[in-house]
Amino acid sequence: MQRIVSIFLWVCLAGQIQAQGELNCTVRISTPQLQRTDRRVFDQLEVSLRDFLNTTKWTTDAFEQEERIECNFILTIKSEQDNNIFEAELAVQSVRPVFGSGYKTPMLTHLDKDVTFQYDQNQPIDFLPDATDNQNLPALMAFYAYLILGLDYDSFSLYGGDPYLLTAQQIVTNIQNSQTNKSAGWRPADGGKNRNRYWIIENLLNPRVRPYRAAMYTYHRKGLDQFTADINAGKVAILQAMEEVEKVNTAYFNSMIIQMFANAKKDELVKMWKVGAKPQKDRVQQIMTKIDPANSQLYREIGS
Repeated sequence: MQRIVSIFLWVCLAGQIQAQGELNCTVRISTPQLQRTDRRVFDQLEVSLRDFLNTTKWTTDAFEQEERIECNFILTIKSEQDNNIFEAELAVQSVRPVFGSGYKTPMLTHLDKDVTFQYDQNQPIDFLPDATDNQNLPALMAFYAYLILGLDYDSFSLYGGDPYLLTAQQIVTNIQNSQTNKSAGWRPADGGKNRNRYWIIENLLNPRVRPYRAAMYTYHRKGLDQFTADINAGKVAILQAMEEVEKVNTAYFNSMIIQMFANAKKDELVKMWKVGAKPQKDRVQQIMTKIDPANSQLYREIGS
């Protein structure tokens, strides 16, 4: 009997290990404009998306429970159309722990306004990499899963996110090549102003932006992760990273990834540089005001 119980526990544990992916995601679906569709449909979808993101094995690496990447997906339904087609916005956030501290630094804070998907009640959420028909919602989630992984791996090793960013790029290409999937957000001209999924991955894999990715390694691994040992040396590394970000902004003006950097890091940088040597503080304020002029008032707090 004891042997049977032991085997049963082992099987359960093996199943839990197999079901654990690299992500630790919360998923919420907001339906402020819902009129025709039963809310319970989205309650079910919420659970399905959470399970899909958290149990899918996205890499070949082994992640301990505490190593899983914390992220948050909020899908807001804006309108309902015929044939169970919905227009929505997707807010995606992810964080990374800072070595030797309880602090978690934001890696991605992004609002995708061009989401269209079809969903029928009880429809499984399965992502087939080479399929395109009725794959917009799974492909959307997979795209951001690989983006989160790419940004996270880049922060721990130089260009370590390459495999995941290339996979995200392949998802974009597959949707573009589809004869049936014409959903917005996947093509260069979708939405205008070079602001969609196509441009996110184009930016990150563009040779002009490669120094930005190296800067993200410097910012996190040589900067933030060194704060507990030597905060001054850490700040020197972060300022060095920001100098590179400014150069990329000049080389590829108005690139989407620079604005995404500002969206994720602006509050962190203001808090970080309120204390420091005046020349460094002035330089940080100058860089951030240049790359993110819409928030220039916020950056004035650095010098106050």
